[in-house]
Amino acid sequence: MKTVFVVDDNDVNLLTAENSLSKQYRVFTLPSASAMFELLEEVVPDLILLDILMPETNGFDALRMLKGDTRYFNIPVIFLTSRSDSTTEALGFEMGAVDFISKPFSEPVLLNRIKCHLKIEDIINERTYYLNNLRDSIVIVLANMVENRDILTGKHIQRTSIFLRILLEEMIKRGIYSDEIIDMGVDSLVSSARLHDLGKILIPDLILNKPGKLNDEEYEIIKTHAAEGDRIIDCIIAESGDESFLQNAKLFAGFHHERWDGTGYPYGLKGEEIPIHGRVMAIADVYDALVSARPYKPAFTHEKAVQIISEGKGTQFDPLLTDIFMEINEKFAQEALCL
Repeated sequence: MKTVFVVDDNDVNLLTAENSLSKQYRVFTLPSASAMFELLEEVVPDLILLDILMPETNGFDALRMLKGDTRYFNIPVIFLTSRSDSTTEALGFEMGAVDFISKPFSEPVLLNRIKCHLKIEDIINERTYYLNNLRDSIVIVLANMVENRDILTGKHIQRTSIFLRILLEEMIKRGIYSDEIIDMGVDSLVSSARLHDLGKILIPDLILNKPGKLNDEEYEIIKTHAAEGDRIIDCIIAESGDESFLQNAKLFAGFHHERWDGTGYPYGLKGEEIPIHGRVMAIADVYDALVSARPYKPAFTHEKAVQIISEGKGTQFDPLLTDIFMEINEKFAQEALCL
């Protein structure tokens, strides 16, 4: 049975909605936005009917808060309102509401609108699930092709994906680029980041798997993988027209070796010129490289890796992101132990 929240400060409206919906849906009637957010900690509904004009937190502010939380931003919201002017409706749709129902509402209208939106939501979710699975399968195959060639960095993609998710979720909690991350989607970002080393597919095996330290010429060849990854994904975008997932993958691939002080590669960008994708990936990528054994170095301890990243604050790494890492780095260590 689908779950519906009805949020309204008018007891009559709540009673009417409950009487109309309770035979077909699991209904929770709530007198305020604060009561809604309190219940959301325990119950996540399939649909929210939300009054606009409420004391303390109005419907627009409540919707903004819902859309700003990764746990709830996909829940469809229908506004309940006695205001039917075009300005109010335009603002509501712009903020992410899926519909408006005028008050006082009739039972047939209420039931039909809800039925319609829940059916649409089911179709969208089913199609999205299928497409995301297809996309992720393709990404995994491509990422595995790269990782299977680069035999010296086993499970690097899996580990960096986990580290990246930790950083992104913490950034959302702290309001650091949270709007951008939520818009792009954490799951989508983590999946697209699996392609950050795609350019290595063009690096000769003798260099990619050399059992020792690279000489200067070989190192320059290895460095080309960032620009090559950028170029390869650009070609895929040109063919497919994907302007979101692949754009994120392109930014991870092309910019994860840039440095905050401008001395990185391939483009020598500095500070916030570097896309946030590159700045976040740099920390996840370097941490994994430090705690992993390589032909030219032993695996460093977690503590040594944290020290090195701390020393790179403001030179190699974004200072703000480095501070976040320093506060949550134990989560990296815990996850590394599980792999």
